[in-house]
Amino acid sequence: MTLRTKNDQDTACEANCGFEKLLMQVSALFVNLPLDSIDAVIEDTQKRICKYLDIDLSALWQWSDKDTHIMTLTHLYSPEEGPTRPIDIDACVSFPWVYGKMLERETLAISNDDLPEEASIDKTTRQGLGVVSSVVLPLATGDTPVLGVISFDLLSRRRFWTDYEVKRLKLVAEIFANVLVRKNAEKKLIESEARLSLAAESAGHGMWELDYQKGSFWATKQARKLFDYSPDENVTMDLFEQSIVDEDLEKVRAALTASLAENHKLQVEYRILDKKGRAKWIVSKGRPFYHADGTPSRMLGISVDISDRKQLEEALHQKLAEVEQLKQQIEQENLYLREDLQTEKGFEQIVGSSKQFKSVLASCKQVAPTAATVLLLGETGTGKGVMANAIHKMSDRKQQPFVTVNCAALPHNLIESELFGRDKGAFTGAHAAQAGRFQVANHGTLFLDEIGEMPLEMQAKLLRVLQDGEFERLGSPVTVKVDVRVIAATGRDLKKDVQDGRFREDLFYRLNVFPITIPSLRERIEDVLPLTQFFIEKYSRKMGKQIDKLPTKALNLLRAYAWPGNVRELQHLIERCAIITTGNSLCINKQLINIDCDSALDKKLKDIKTIEREHIVKVLHATDWKIEGANGAAAVLDLHPSTLRFRLKKLSIKRPV
Repeated sequence: MTLRTKNDQDTACEANCGFEKLLMQVSALFVNLPLDSIDAVIEDTQKRICKYLDIDLSALWQWSDKDTHIMTLTHLYSPEEGPTRPIDIDACVSFPWVYGKMLERETLAISNDDLPEEASIDKTTRQGLGVVSSVVLPLATGDTPVLGVISFDLLSRRRFWTDYEVKRLKLVAEIFANVLVRKNAEKKLIESEARLSLAAESAGHGMWELDYQKGSFWATKQARKLFDYSPDENVTMDLFEQSIVDEDLEKVRAALTASLAENHKLQVEYRILDKKGRAKWIVSKGRPFYHADGTPSRMLGISVDISDRKQLEEALHQKLAEVEQLKQQIEQENLYLREDLQTEKGFEQIVGSSKQFKSVLASCKQVAPTAATVLLLGETGTGKGVMANAIHKMSDRKQQPFVTVNCAALPHNLIESELFGRDKGAFTGAHAAQAGRFQVANHGTLFLDEIGEMPLEMQAKLLRVLQDGEFERLGSPVTVKVDVRVIAATGRDLKKDVQDGRFREDLFYRLNVFPITIPSLRERIEDVLPLTQFFIEKYSRKMGKQIDKLPTKALNLLRAYAWPGNVRELQHLIERCAIITTGNSLCINKQLINIDCDSALDKKLKDIKTIEREHIVKVLHATDWKIEGANGAAAVLDLHPSTLRFRLKKLSIKRPV
C-alpha cells in the first residue's frame, strides 16, 4: 500500500512538472509577440492545455464594446464533433450567477450538480451547451476592469479539479489577460495614430466620421461647409448620397463597400451638387475600424475640394487631345510624304532618280508583298544586294531573318552543308551538328548572291527546295520543312549558261519568276550627282570633315567616266577623294579616276551600239525580218516602224540576201 501511494505521488509530481514546463513555454511565446499573431497563439495555447489536461473544450469570451452585458466569443478550442457556440451571449440573461462572480473576480471550479439554487438559469444554459464540469476564470489584470471570461469545460463527464490545476489555469488566464490588455492598448494606439494622421492630412479640409451601425456622420464645420450642410443638420447616409451626382453615386457606394469589406483605405473622387445646384469635385479618403467580432464599426476620413485641379486637368486633356490630333495629322502627312518618296526613290539606302532606276524600284515595290522568287540581274556593283534587302524590308517577312549566301565564295565541297546543314559526324571534321542557311532563314528571306556560280550537282537540290520547301541535312535521313522566300542575283547571262550546259534550265525558269534587271551606272548617268552627294556626306561625316562642295569640273569627270565597277566603284572613289581632301571642296582629278575619260566614253558608246545592233538583228531574225504588224519587229521592240527603219539605216543593218 505504501509503495502504491509513493508511485501515485511520483506520477502526480511528474505530471505537475510537465504542466509547469508547458506553462513556461506558453509564457515565453507571448514575450514580444507581434499584434497580428496574438489571436493564433492564444488558440494554440488553449489547444495544448486541453490536450495535456484531457479537457474537451476551452472558450474565451470578451465583453463586447457594443454592450457591457454582451459576451463575444473571440477564441475557441473545440473538437470537431463538439457542440457549436454562439458568437454573442447576453451574460445577464444566460449566466447571471456566473456573470456576477466574474465581475467580483472570483474563480469557479464547478459541476452542474454542485451549483446552488440561485444558479438555476446558469445550470440550464450550461446543460443546453453540453457542459458538465468547468473551470471558469475572469480575464483581469491589476486594477483594470474585467476584460472577459475563459472557461475550460468537460462535456460528458464530471471532474474533480485539484487546487494545483485551478491555480495553474488561473495563471494562464492572467497571461491571456495581460496579452489582451496589451493588444487592446496597441490597437487604440494605432487608432489614435490614425486619427492624428488624418487630422494632419485634414488641415484646412473637412474631417468626418461615419458610424456604420447608425448610418450617420459626425462632421467638422469645414466638412459641413464643403457639402453645404447647416451646422445643426443631421447628416445621414441618405443625405450624403443625395448630394452626389447621379452618375457618380454607384462609384462611391462601390468604393465604400470595398473598403469596409477588404479593410483597405478609402479613396474616391466624385462630384456633388450644393443646394444651389452648383457642381464640385470632391476627393474623400478614409480608414475603416472594426468591432472585436470583426464587424465594421466606423470610418474616419477627410474630404477635399479638388474642383480647381479637375478644371486644370480637363484643360490639360483638351490640350493633349489637340496635340495628339496634330501629331496624327503630321504623321499622316509624313506617311504620304514617305510614300511619295518611296515611289520616287525607293528605300532610304537606295539613291537614284533616273527613269530607268524608278522603273526598277516600281518593280521591287510590286513584287515585295508577294512570296514570289525574284531574280536580280545586273553587272557587279549595281546594288543587287541592297535591292534584295529592300525587297525583304517591304515584305510581310520584314520581322524575320534576312540571310545572305555568296555562292561564289563558298568552296564546292562545303556549299551543301552551308545551305542545308549537317549532322554530327557527317564528314571528317564535322564535330557538331550545324543548321544550314535555309533553316536559319525559315519564315524569312534567303538571298543567293552570284547564283550563276553554283555547281551543277547543287542546283538539283536547290530546285527541290524551291519547289517542295523541303530538304535533308547532310548525314541525316530526316526531311526538314521550311518556308523561305528566295531572292537570287547574278551578273552572268544565265540563258547563255543554260545553252552551254553550265546551268540547269529547270532551275533557271524556277528562279526567273520575277526577273528585275538593275541598270548599270553608265545607263543612268543622271544618278551620278545624287550618289556622289550621298557618299560625300557619308564619308565627310565619318572622317569628321566638312566637305560640302563638288566642283563642276569634277562632276563632269565623273559623268564622263564609263564606271565598269558601277556604284561600288563610285563609292570607293569618293571615299578615296574624301581622304585626301583638306578643304571643304572635294578633291578629284583624272589621275584619281586613272583612265582617259574621253576614250572611255567612246568605248561606252561603242559598246552600247554593238549591244543594240545585236539585239535588233536577233529580233529581226525571230520575226523573219517583218517590221510592221502585230508580230513585227517594231511591236516586239516597242518602237514605231519609222523609228526602227531609221535605226536600221544608222546601224547599217541590212537583210541578208
